[in-house]
Amino acid sequence: MRADEHRTRPQTPTHRERLWVPLWWWPVGFALAGLLAAEIHMGAPGLRAWLPYVLLFPVPVWVLLWMSRHRLEVAPDATGTPELRVDRAHLPVSFVARATVVPESARSAALGRQLDPAAYVQHRPWIGTLVLLVLDDPDDPTPYWLVSTRRPAAVLAALGIPSAE
Repeated sequence: MRADEHRTRPQTPTHRERLWVPLWWWPVGFALAGLLAAEIHMGAPGLRAWLPYVLLFPVPVWVLLWMSRHRLEVAPDATGTPELRVDRAHLPVSFVARATVVPESARSAALGRQLDPAAYVQHRPWIGTLVLLVLDDPDDPTPYWLVSTRRPAAVLAALGIPSAE
């Protein structure tokens, strides 16, 4: 048997979420680019009149798409165990002792003085709620994961973990 025959097909995710920036950031980004282009254009005839607009309007598109690149996914691994994937990091549910939803009202406390420096944090400021996953892995120095999500209950349901509220 060849080595690639042992591999299984990638499983379809049970939960998938992309952490987009809010829609209202797009017109603000274009307004800022337009304002800066108008400042550069002011009093410049010829080529310099339209060149700042052509060069600066792609900048907010690139910045906002770059800020929205983060993905959160729950999918079974090769053995069928649900696994949380946040960008390149992954966490099998077998290492999670308990989990809870951190509401927007408690977000600053969870990310403030109470935050353990060894914790894995994937926070997006424009997303209000977080999921807290406390780990039970003696080989891992990470005590817990704190991950931003718009649908925390769906993430916990896809992982098969009841919320410890």
